[in-house]
Amino acid sequence: MHGLDLVNTAIFVGSALILIGIFSSLVATRFGAPLLLVFLVVGMLAGEDGPGGIAFSDYSTTYLVGMIALSVILFDGGLRTRLSVFRGVVRPSLLLATAGVLVTSGIVALAVWAELGLSPPLAMLLGAIVASTDAAAVFFLIRTGGMRLPGRVNGILEIESGTNDPISVFLVILLVRFIVSGGLPGWELFEELAVEAVLGAALGVAGGWGVVSILNRVAMPGGLHPLFVVAGAIMISGFTTLVGGSGLLAVYIAGLVMANRPTRAYPSIVGFHDAMTWLCQIVMFLVLGLLVTPSRVMEYAPQGMFIAVVLTLVARPAAVWLCLAGAGFTAREKLFVSWVGLRGAVSIFLAAIPTLAGVPEAQAFFNIAFFVVLFSMLVQGATLTPAARWLGVALKGTTRGVSRIEIDIPGQTELEIVGYPVASDSVILGLSRMPAWARLLMVVRKGHILDQAEAGGLRPGDYGYFLVPRERLARFDTLFHESPEVARRLGLIFGELPIRGETRIAEVEEFYDLSFDGHEPEMVLADWAAARLGGKPVLDAVIAIRGGKLVVRRLESGRIASLGLQLDQLLQVEPDERLLARLEEEADELRGLRRWARSVRRRLLT
Repeated sequence: MHGLDLVNTAIFVGSALILIGIFSSLVATRFGAPLLLVFLVVGMLAGEDGPGGIAFSDYSTTYLVGMIALSVILFDGGLRTRLSVFRGVVRPSLLLATAGVLVTSGIVALAVWAELGLSPPLAMLLGAIVASTDAAAVFFLIRTGGMRLPGRVNGILEIESGTNDPISVFLVILLVRFIVSGGLPGWELFEELAVEAVLGAALGVAGGWGVVSILNRVAMPGGLHPLFVVAGAIMISGFTTLVGGSGLLAVYIAGLVMANRPTRAYPSIVGFHDAMTWLCQIVMFLVLGLLVTPSRVMEYAPQGMFIAVVLTLVARPAAVWLCLAGAGFTAREKLFVSWVGLRGAVSIFLAAIPTLAGVPEAQAFFNIAFFVVLFSMLVQGATLTPAARWLGVALKGTTRGVSRIEIDIPGQTELEIVGYPVASDSVILGLSRMPAWARLLMVVRKGHILDQAEAGGLRPGDYGYFLVPRERLARFDTLFHESPEVARRLGLIFGELPIRGETRIAEVEEFYDLSFDGHEPEMVLADWAAARLGGKPVLDAVIAIRGGKLVVRRLESGRIASLGLQLDQLLQVEPDERLLARLEEEADELRGLRRWARSVRRRLLT
């Protein structure tokens, strides 16, 4: 019975810690604290130096939990990455994730060897442990800070974070083998590294392709699709590791393959995997927090502070400047990418590997790595948002994340039914028409379900359901961002030209080769439109003209301030897809819009 009581106690304590971590994360979101730090602190409070008093020193269990959690987290990273993100940043991203890790490790190793007196192999091992970055903490702080990053900066951080963890694991395991075995020839180390990378990449592609093929060909009950994918991801990681490859690299690539192939039940898979990723992060961070004894960590505070300063101010910037040289990034963007290199759970997890292998000074490495992570979270994490704004990297505008739901279509993998709430300032309300590849299916308006004909277009407060190709979903999201300025400017892309109400009608007629009936030579559009509307103009009122129509877009003190001119010829011109793709990077692209407008006008006049 005593054994059963222990099991029940463990279940109770574990679930209680998870619930405490969840509620603590809500507080972290409110105050912008790094999420990882919150879970680590909860684990530390439950540990032997905290009120919980739980004595935990099982590094084998920590390694097992860490490998499973990292497999799920990295698979999720690949699952949310479109190949379009790689456009223009694949070379510098991979350089930063590979050569950048080596440069960072090498500079930290030199500093440790010179100042702390460790042998070169041990110094390099310590450098490799703290070399990887934690993207989860970075993007959490960016979201809570109300920022968006330019597409290339966001892309390089996303790709680097997904690929530098496997490289760090390669390096740590190889160095541990080197130290424990008493030394291996350098060529053998590089040969093992190459074999792990090749096997990891090959089995990742094969595993991802296999999982997608089974999903699309085998009829499963709906609830089993997400479970099958999670189990498949963990199996790919475990099998690749058993045959000598990098399991973490394989599982990331498998997620990447699935994200970029038509997959049955993709919406439910992503939703379930999001919950699993949160659970894995919480459990992993709590276990790492339990493993730490704060009183011992403080003994290594001087060494940890020295390494953290070298890492933050020297090693990371040097790696970023070398790897991004010639890639077209500005000095401000490089400074931001340098400062964004937050250290997280992976560094603490890697510090547990030398302890399992019996490496000398392993316990010191674990405590130093933990101090470096605390420093990174408290210093870099607290200043991330101000740094982005000071460097001018945070995008302007009031756009926010989009609330989207997805409905799986049985037997269909190319298209998705997606639903969006339409806010009063959604970009889509400023467009004269939707993209040709999107179809409005129905609208929920004031509790009533309307089809496309009954709805007569979208209005603020609607909830619209659309049929959209899967590969276009990220682009379609941008049309539901909230920004009146973006809505006004992007109307041009879909065939609407903004014109001030005080513009003389004669100028409009001459420039666009139009003819307005019944007006004086000096009459302005606002007066002419108001007369046509009976002296009571309202927003979105439409006035038909020969060759197009005018739409009232803005009123000031009851007078028309601006109108949208929609020309029949212009509406037949397809939107510039390259320009539309750049909406994901930055909606406020005046120069691009002007260039596109000039090209359309030339086509109309020829």
